[in-house]
Amino acid sequence: MFIDLLIDAIKEKDNPTVVGLDPKLDYIPQFIKEKSFKEYGTNLKGAAEAILTFNKGLIDAIYDIAPAVKPQLAYYEMYGLEGLEAFHKTVKYAKEKGLVVIADGKRNDIGSTAESYSAGFLGEIKITEDISQPVFDVDALTVNPYLGSDGIKPFIEDCKKYKKGIFVLVKTSNKSSGQLQDLLTHQGTSIYEVVADLVEEWGKCLRGKYGYSSVGAVVGATYPNQAKILRKAMKHAYILVPGYGAQGGTARDVAHSFDGEGLGAIVNASRSIMCAYQSEDWKNSYDEKQYADAARAEAIRMRNDINSVIKV
Repeated sequence: MFIDLLIDAIKEKDNPTVVGLDPKLDYIPQFIKEKSFKEYGTNLKGAAEAILTFNKGLIDAIYDIAPAVKPQLAYYEMYGLEGLEAFHKTVKYAKEKGLVVIADGKRNDIGSTAESYSAGFLGEIKITEDISQPVFDVDALTVNPYLGSDGIKPFIEDCKKYKKGIFVLVKTSNKSSGQLQDLLTHQGTSIYEVVADLVEEWGKCLRGKYGYSSVGAVVGATYPNQAKILRKAMKHAYILVPGYGAQGGTARDVAHSFDGEGLGAIVNASRSIMCAYQSEDWKNSYDEKQYADAARAEAIRMRNDINSVIKV
């Protein structure tokens, strides 16, 4: 199942991190853009091809040290059909390199609409009575729980059938998350704690060999105190931790999402790795044509930083 695939990859590479592939044209070196625009035109096609080239360079640089990548769908969808093709090709290339792929789409709906979202990302689309075909075929997808259980069930069913995973939004890393997630219920518990209890319940049927479930949770690095509470509340949920690096989360912040054995969480960084060649830390060592080398150096630094606080 998905969660065992993910933990095996984390243990094999001794690296509890995931590289976010959230490309914007501003992040992409000029030499890549110039080549793509010359070949495909200064248009959506040229932009999408530049993104794909950029992503492949990043994947080539980190696939042997990182267990997973997390492309954020918004950064592809904004380029229309060409952008979605770049997303699809990025997923395929990453999987060919042996990486676990988590699509960050925060999808949710009810009934047949939720089933359709799930089929497109986790399952297969029925073409005829005898023929079904996967579409994006990612390993896991982020989902929004705020329509309740009937908005999550279709995803769980496909996780069972196709050995995939989901990460449910519990406590997100953005500043205004508390406007809803921190509200107290009539029982005196916060909404994020209620969602955490649901995640534990939803994941009972998908626990793997390490005791964790393929129904995981998203808990931001920018809220370490809440992470302490949620790690105890969700004993079987693997936690996807955004907010490290560019958003201000530190290794000590993310440490609260791990268990006593250094498992239980995988930490995401996007801009700090993708744009490492532009950063104060690395720009004197790498130029834009060495963007992938800079990304690798930052990915290694991040791995070592986090391992230094979770190793027992």
